[in-house]
Amino acid sequence: MSKIGKLPVTILEGAKVEINGRSVKVSGPKGELTLSLPREIDVKINENKVELTRKGDSKQALSLHGTYRSLINNMVKGVVAGWQKKLELVGTGFRAEVIGNTLSLTVGFSHPVKIEAPAGISFKVEKNVVTVDGANREIVGQVSANIRGVKPPEPYKGKGIKYVDEVIRRKPGKAAAKAGPAA
Repeated sequence: MSKIGKLPVTILEGAKVEINGRSVKVSGPKGELTLSLPREIDVKINENKVELTRKGDSKQALSLHGTYRSLINNMVKGVVAGWQKKLELVGTGFRAEVIGNTLSLTVGFSHPVKIEAPAGISFKVEKNVVTVDGANREIVGQVSANIRGVKPPEPYKGKGIKYVDEVIRRKPGKAAAKAGPAA
């Protein structure tokens, strides 16, 4: 039995879970999310908990059991509290601003880079920190990765777009390599 898959998902206050055939619909104050289940996984609601079971012990069913339990758990948390990622712009003259639902990044290119927010995602900019908010954890993570991909941090000075809690491994430059201990 999967350690994660056998744990029931607690339905948080404010969230509503509906099962319609092979789809699970979770709605709450932050939005509404749906998920289609594979044939190998069954789902049912008991009291205030969602329980997942698998049909058989095939390798596919074993791997999907814990994955879909985590996806449903993330949906329940997302519609109640939401998900958020913070990115920091490090570099002289690097700026970000929100115009409507578009994020405009000035990060050392000859032109500003514009990133459109998908449905359910919002951007906030405070000083040099960009915050990506939304109910769907997968989309929040993907949009954050796309923003970071515009100008990933480089290893010599650390300039670029990085996650707030990310640690950049720094390399010594040429001058530091030459000034090393003589053999």
